[in-house]
Amino acid sequence: MKALITRKVGMTSVITDDGEAIAVTLLSASPNVITQIKSDEKDGYKALQVGFEQTDEKKAGKTARGHFKTAGILPKVIREFRVKELDEETKVGDKLSADVFNIGDKVDVTGVSKGKGFAGTIKRHNFHRGRKTHGGRSYRRPGSIGSMYPQHIFKGKKMAGRMGHDQVTTKRLKVALIDPELNVIGIKGAVPGPRKGIVLIQEAK
Repeated sequence: MKALITRKVGMTSVITDDGEAIAVTLLSASPNVITQIKSDEKDGYKALQVGFEQTDEKKAGKTARGHFKTAGILPKVIREFRVKELDEETKVGDKLSADVFNIGDKVDVTGVSKGKGFAGTIKRHNFHRGRKTHGGRSYRRPGSIGSMYPQHIFKGKKMAGRMGHDQVTTKRLKVALIDPELNVIGIKGAVPGPRKGIVLIQEAK
């Protein structure tokens, strides 16, 4: 399985062998530990549950301590990755690090985008503003939101509201850098989410 839980560090640029400068997002990929293996017989689907970063033992409940006892870790972050086939050699407690990926691999990256708060239609949906001449007073208003019939607003109408803080997946990004010693992965281009945010990397489907 080529998948990892990482934490976003920030952005930098690297120079390729061709002399091209490319923007790269750095992700901290401290070792992930397999905490549970789910199978068709027991759970109805195949998946690997993975833990990331160590939490304080005092903060973990009795149930959590029992669940993660075999893995030998009390993870701060837990995520699950679906797999098509389970490898017989894979077992609870195995570690996954940055070197599961290779430079040039295509990956799907999932994170929670930055929250922008309550935003109007111009910022949220790229509406045009109204005219500022000839007595026009509708500068940043949404304009008409419905007709006389059927006397209600349809669901999904583009209006002002909360913007951002949504789960976003950016597909088929390229791995540009891998440092196994520092446990850092560099992804070409931008990755959703703020610095220190949790980012999931999976091999592109």
